[in-house]
Amino acid sequence: MSTATDGGSSRTCVLVLAAGAPWESAALPALSSRPGIVVLKRCVDVTDLMAAATTGEAGVAVLSLDVPGLDTAAVDHLRRHGIEPVAVLADPGREDLRDRLHRLGMTFAIGTSQMAHLPDAVLAAASADRQESVPTRAGPAVGPGRGRTVVVWGPTGAPGRTTIALAVAGEMARRGAAPLVLDVDPWGGSVGQHLGMLEEVSGLLACARMSTSGDLPGAYVGLQRRVAGLRVVTGLPRADRWVEVRTGVVEQLIDLGRRQGEVVVDTGFALEEDINAELAGRPGRNTMTHEAIGLADDLVVVGSADPVGLSRLARGLVELREVTGGRPVHVVVNRMRSSLGWSEADVAGMLGGFAELAGLHFLPDDRATTDRALLAGRTLGELGESTLSRAVSGLVDGLRPGTGRVSKRRLRS
Repeated sequence: MSTATDGGSSRTCVLVLAAGAPWESAALPALSSRPGIVVLKRCVDVTDLMAAATTGEAGVAVLSLDVPGLDTAAVDHLRRHGIEPVAVLADPGREDLRDRLHRLGMTFAIGTSQMAHLPDAVLAAASADRQESVPTRAGPAVGPGRGRTVVVWGPTGAPGRTTIALAVAGEMARRGAAPLVLDVDPWGGSVGQHLGMLEEVSGLLACARMSTSGDLPGAYVGLQRRVAGLRVVTGLPRADRWVEVRTGVVEQLIDLGRRQGEVVVDTGFALEEDINAELAGRPGRNTMTHEAIGLADDLVVVGSADPVGLSRLARGLVELREVTGGRPVHVVVNRMRSSLGWSEADVAGMLGGFAELAGLHFLPDDRATTDRALLAGRTLGELGESTLSRAVSGLVDGLRPGTGRVSKRRLRS
């Protein structure tokens, strides 16, 4: 986050774009009266805001959501230049405004009736734990590595890999992280669709092209979409385009992502080696999945609780053991329900013979919550408390012990 230093004391420079909104007359005196905050410029439109952002002097932008041209590209432009946006809302309780914040990927917001607290929101945004760095002339777009990688895999049959991956990432975001979600499913990724994102450009293919030219480290942050506290690299627009992702791209994406913070990877279902790949001079279709599994700090295996799903899960654990050398895995039994006729203890006894378990977690069959999340393009945690969200919280407790408390430094709309 950009801050200016003058005589040993730091100050936060602010850009304001109100577009004539009535709250501007109260916002400017409130900001100017707080020591350490300097209103750098009152911008007339989004174009003026974008130009002011490129100077590298500002650290926060206070914005009206009614400004024409304010979209995700504009918000991404601000963040690429080290500026965290703070939205001013006429009514923070309105669902349409909250949904717009969600679509723009904005974290900080304040109501027009709370202008006296606007300086507090600005300083919180300026000091937020930004996991990502921004491109500068002095170096690459990402810093030294410190994050861990959670890779979500599961056998065929739609056991819920993407749902679990986004639920884990969403819970991490709720606890104050800014996780990166990578969709590297070579058979048909759907992370973008789950989040209600228009996939006009595939993040994965754009990263693959940048990797080939050697420009990926400097461009990586700009290729990530931001929504609901997550940073997202969307997957393949069509399954047949997996051939465009060469060997090593996923490894590079994960390595760069770790330098930003936590990484959650959604993979494909298949593990078979392509014996014709070497002769054809191309990577095997499942190479992306193998690379992700090989780099996992925590490997989460998802299976459904019905008889077919458990049978596939058992076979999948055996197949996975041959790939990983028998490393411990976190197993998630999804859609657990009493009508199946067996208990959690019964399932645990069966699975224990197929893999060494680092953890065994059961998620209830909460179709109403998952349907609402998918239709609204939201993560489970955004929908509020539910039996499923509580179970996901327990799963993240097992993956990241001691992270249950939400950071007070992050203000959420």
